[in-house]
Formats: sequence, structure tokens, C-alpha cells
Amino acid sequence: MNNLPNLSEILRNTFNTLISQFVDFVPRVIGCFVILAIGYLVARGVRIVISQILSKVGFDRIGDKLNEIGIIKQLKTEISLSDIVAKIFYYYILLIFLTFAADTLGVNTITEMVLSLVNFIPKLIAGAVMLQIGIMFSDAIKTAVTALCKSFNIASAKLIGNIAFIFFLIITFITALKQIGMETAMLESSFLLIIGGVVVAFAIGYGIASRDVLSNIISSFYSRKNYKEGQVIKIDDVKGVITKIDNTSVTIVNDSTTTIIPLQMFQTRQVEIFN
Repeated sequence: MNNLPNLSEILRNTFNTLISQFVDFVPRVIGCFVILAIGYLVARGVRIVISQILSKVGFDRIGDKLNEIGIIKQLKTEISLSDIVAKIFYYYILLIFLTFAADTLGVNTITEMVLSLVNFIPKLIAGAVMLQIGIMFSDAIKTAVTALCKSFNIASAKLIGNIAFIFFLIITFITALKQIGMETAMLESSFLLIIGGVVVAFAIGYGIASRDVLSNIISSFYSRKNYKEGQVIKIDDVKGVITKIDNTSVTIVNDSTTTIIPLQMFQTRQVEIFN
């Protein structure tokens, strides 16, 4: 019986330990909330100052250009870069103070988690900036490709421009993910396979559907050297004055009719020039 533990002594020691730990932990909790309160005030103040400064220097003009892009309009949202940058600084400062607060508590797990978030923020900002530049670049490529296709009178110029936009946008998105630190090897492989299949299918289908247009465009490079506006020519049974030469056809006008002849016919028919 004398070897049995003294339960009252054990309970008393346990209770004293809990009280001691509680008394030691309460100041840490209070200090943690004080640090968080100070961090909130500092972050809020920095956000207001940065937002006002960026708005006054015209930083939102870049956001206005992004808002004019078709895909942004379809999302029915407006991008205000000054607010976005201000909020990024706001949450970044909060995370820094949260790191100090977690360190005050002495909980290593929370501290390490918050530190990983703080280290991730710069990568996220770099990825977001890269994505923004990529969207603007993709839209510029889309505009250029669409204008080029229209200049050659190629059908579905808008469709080709949209395909170019999506292609460069996906490349930018994958690059931004890689900048953030995400593994993109499988995504890149899948993208290349899909793009390869789409390009081959599109090239075959569009080539078959537009062979006459392409033939006229190629013929224009040769015909422009031999023919010019104002010449009187005869091709088959059509005789008249050339009034217009574009990338796909020649317009011939005589006293009774106006005839538009595809340029490829000038490579396969006998043409008489009278002056």
C-alpha cells in the first residue's frame, strides 16, 4: 500500500503546471493580438497611400488597356491596377506581422507555415505581372494577325486572330505557373500534343477550303509585274481597261460590263495586252 502514488500530490503538480503554462501563455496571446492590430493599421495605411499615389500618376491607364481586351470584356469585370497593387502590399504586410505574431506564440508549425506564405508572395507577384504582360502581348498579336489576314482577303481572319491569341495566352499562363514554382512538365507536354493536333487539322482543313484564295494570292506576286491599272487587256472573251488590282482579283471595265477575274486565271489563260 505504501508504494501507491499519492493522487493528491499528482493532481496538485499537474494543476500547478497547467496554471504556470497558462500564465506564461496569456502574455504571448496578448502580445500576438497587439502585433496583429498594429500590423492591420500599418497595412491599411500603406494600402490607402499606395492606391492614391498610383491613381494620381496614371498607373490605372494600363488597367484601362486591359479592360479593352475582348476576353476581359467577356468576363464583365474591370481591372484597377492601383487597387490590385495596393491590396497585394496590404496582405503582404499583414503576413509579415502575422509571422511576428506566430513567433511570439512560440508555435513553430504556424511560424513555418506563415513564412512559406511570405516567401511565396514575391513569386506570385512576378507570375501575375508576367501574366498581365502576356495578355497584352497576346492581344497585340491577335490584332496584328487579324489585320494581316484581312489585308490578304483571307476568310475567317477573326478566327485566326483568336486562335493566335489563345495560343500565346496559354504559353504565357504556363510560363507564369512555372515562375510561381509549380511543376508544369505534364501541362506543357499535353499542350504541345493538343496544339500539334489542332494545327495539323486546321492546316489541312483550311488549306483545302482556301486553296483558291491562296492560289490567287500567290498569283498576285507574279501578275503585278506584268499588269497595271489603266492597261487595256483581253482575257478569254473579256476585253476592257484594268481599273483595280488587289491581292486576289483584277477588275476589268468596258463600255457595257464590269468583270472581276481571279488572278489565278492570268496564269492559265492567254492574255492580250493592247497598250
